[in-house]
Amino acid sequence: MPQKIDMHAHHFPHLTQAEAAILNAESGPWLRIDPDGERGQIMAGDKPFRPVNRVLWDAHARLEEMDAQGVDIQISCATPIMFGYSAPPKVAADWAQRMNDHALKFASANPERLKVLAQVPLQDLDLACAEASRAKATGHVGVQIGNHLGDRDMDDPHLVDFLVHCANNDIAVLVHPWDMMGGARMKKWMLPWLVAMPAETQLGILSLILSGAFERIPRSLKLCFAHGGGAFAFVLGRVDNAWKHRDIVRQDCPNLPSSYVDRFSVDSAVFEPRALRLLTEVMGAERVMLGSDYPFPLGEQQIGQLVADAEFLSVAEREDILAGNARRFFGLG
Repeated sequence: MPQKIDMHAHHFPHLTQAEAAILNAESGPWLRIDPDGERGQIMAGDKPFRPVNRVLWDAHARLEEMDAQGVDIQISCATPIMFGYSAPPKVAADWAQRMNDHALKFASANPERLKVLAQVPLQDLDLACAEASRAKATGHVGVQIGNHLGDRDMDDPHLVDFLVHCANNDIAVLVHPWDMMGGARMKKWMLPWLVAMPAETQLGILSLILSGAFERIPRSLKLCFAHGGGAFAFVLGRVDNAWKHRDIVRQDCPNLPSSYVDRFSVDSAVFEPRALRLLTEVMGAERVMLGSDYPFPLGEQQIGQLVADAEFLSVAEREDILAGNARRFFGLG
């Protein structure tokens, strides 16, 4: 069987409400575990945020599930509610270090199979760069960041400078959508996750391309966008057409938008063969990595099955998406 490296999974440490209050006494995230120890609830202060089960916080249960799913290595990152971007910078920096230490403790159950990405206090450039470098030195294989800071998107000079730091220090970056757009218009039916989350992802990509930010970022940057890049692959033809015919689109972007697909990677969490086919045709199979969004309900339930069953891919392409690309991207040897 081909090896499987799942590079997009999440964890949440067993935080108490008292520990969460260090970040924010009213809305800090913590974990309320049911008496049976199998299920629980992520809480935001006193408010329930998301029901979860044991594999989110128990590394040994995670390893058992990985065995059942045939996953050799899993790269896990914080659940985005843990980011702490609205906190005062020093508070957020202390919180990020604490959460990153929790992540390493999670991975210590089997460091060869459990790898982790760090979080950083992204609202402060110096503190974010310092924590990214510290995290790399202590064993994290990269960092995860949200796709925006309030109304500041990926093209913001602050965020671009952080990406430059990561490029110059060989720190891999996973960009994850969070704090989704839409507000009250995303009424129910999980619309924030079904509509706004893909939109946030492609917004992050296009803000880097159309702003000319990629001209300022070293090509050495290892950058990946989660959730298959949102709808980026589907709308790229529309973007190229706009660039050709509207000077306002190309005023800051010196090259055809589709020429920038070699500057970043995406995960494979698109859930449908036709979507995966389009994604690999647009991005190239060498820039797609297996990502499940495990262990949440909207993640791939049989990790890697979509890629394994993709007859339109060659054997070599399937093996690269399932493991080889992530091994090279994260320097796993």
